[in-house]
Amino acid sequence: MYNYEIILYWSNVDEAFIAEVPELPGCMADGKTRKEAIENAERIIEEWLETAKEDGRPIPTPKGKLMYA
Repeated sequence: MYNYEIILYWSNVDEAFIAEVPELPGCMADGKTRKEAIENAERIIEEWLETAKEDGRPIPTPKGKLMYA
């Protein structure tokens, strides 16, 4: 299992929580609740990784927490 950073925020335009995965280009999900958005993002991460493997694209290594952030 990979541990990618997920950025979670509320979108007034979408009227939903948005969960972005900055280390995986184009990888994002939404949900009516924070929990739903994160669960959807975790599912989308798996799909993103599966597609990248099938296409022979490199899989980014999760950066993890910055030491001095």
